[in-house]
Amino acid sequence: MNYTWDWGVLLQPPYAGWLVTGAGWTLAVTAVAWTIALIVGGVVGVARSLPARPARLLATAYVELFRNVPPLVQVFLWFFVFPEVVPAGFGHWLKRDMPLPEFTTSCVAIGLFAASRVAEQVRAGIETVRVRLLPAALATGLRPLQAYRLVLLPVALRTIVGPLTSEFLITFKMSSIALTIGVVEMTSATQQIANHTFHGFEAYGAATVFYLCIGLAITGLMHRLEVRLRGSHVTSPGAASPG
Repeated sequence: MNYTWDWGVLLQPPYAGWLVTGAGWTLAVTAVAWTIALIVGGVVGVARSLPARPARLLATAYVELFRNVPPLVQVFLWFFVFPEVVPAGFGHWLKRDMPLPEFTTSCVAIGLFAASRVAEQVRAGIETVRVRLLPAALATGLRPLQAYRLVLLPVALRTIVGPLTSEFLITFKMSSIALTIGVVEMTSATQQIANHTFHGFEAYGAATVFYLCIGLAITGLMHRLEVRLRGSHVTSPGAASPG
């Protein structure tokens, strides 16, 4: 097989623009989906650790439902099935009149799936510190919800920075399934370039470099954050005990 490499084709219009646009949509889907995952996952994770049985049951049901259905299936359900089972007017708005329906649906589907995984990390973090911190917080006069909000959750989040980094990277890579409902993110743009130029090696090579660089950057930033948070627990030399 005689293959002529031509990396310059990626710099030619309109292919360079496709790559930039695809990268932008990938980052946008990741950012919105991860925001949803953190908010929903944090609430569900806290609910799973509460002593109230109804809250734990509802949170557990959410986690088991969303965690065990493949995210690609969830994207299809939200985009193709859900608009058909709701009232016709609302379903038409979801499919046609909602701003950026493909993008919005992708963010919601990926975000809710990621939230089920984030919830488990939050629950594990809270259970790690709850035994020794919850009684102390309640002894100071805090109510249970205040203890969770002001003591348990902040400390628990510090302990799960590493696992949350892995979940963020999974969400970032999972953004590629948005192409299945028409979002022209990085993988979709790469496929278009490969189909138009017949230079698939270069196109997919560029996508590989993009995903690798973003992944390494995220890992590096989160590692620095983890080290900084860990260092904040160390007593400074000047903080000598009284005596």
